[in-house]
Amino acid sequence: MKAIRIKAYQPTANYRKPTGFVIRESYPLPPYSTVIGMVHAACGFENYVPMKVSVAGKYYSSTIDLFTQYEFGNKAYEKGRHQLAVPSDGKYYGINRGTGHVQLLVDVELLIHILPEEESVIDTIAEGLQNPKIYPSLGRYEDLLRIDEVRVVDLREVDTDEEDVPLQYDMYIPKALADKIGQDEGLTIDGSVYRLNKCFSIDKKTGFRQWTERVEAVHISKGRDFENDMVLVDIDGEIKYPVFPA
Repeated sequence: MKAIRIKAYQPTANYRKPTGFVIRESYPLPPYSTVIGMVHAACGFENYVPMKVSVAGKYYSSTIDLFTQYEFGNKAYEKGRHQLAVPSDGKYYGINRGTGHVQLLVDVELLIHILPEEESVIDTIAEGLQNPKIYPSLGRYEDLLRIDEVRVVDLREVDTDEEDVPLQYDMYIPKALADKIGQDEGLTIDGSVYRLNKCFSIDKKTGFRQWTERVEAVHISKGRDFENDMVLVDIDGEIKYPVFPA
């Protein structure tokens, strides 16, 4: 089985949780939809290319930053109430401008594996990531992504009774697979469970995005080892990177 391995770095990033309002909180790693969107933008794909992704990484620390926030509404512009006015159909509508708070992850290292449904597009994706159509970003548009390595690799299954396969990074494991691994080991795999977006469609009438596929994933910390399992790995010299596609 072939995959595309990406090693990348971000000085700061916010992978926004939909439920974060007072503070725009961040997931600890980019959701699947964020990675898939970056790949499509870098390659210039205009239609969805089915793929699975495995997301791993780590960050040094996190901090809270300020950003300019705009609140839109359908209220007529009032000088004492709104900071900005925008014209529309001969009327002026008010916009409130203020500050908000956002959580930023600092010194983010990412290890991502892309597994397209059709192996015929692997070289196209690898070329697109090496020579992107648009500057790569992950999270917000300003969260620039420095891609340090793009490599087509072979994945193989490893019996963890015979070989050690520790997690080199924190990573997402699909919950269904994590539950199976836990049953095989007679343990519970501890970690925060997230319901991550993966794929969406655009409603033709409203133009709104509608999520069509979500994945429940467990965020597992680095250093964990596996027992009594067959694990998919990417071998890089003496290092084995576990891969858990979703």
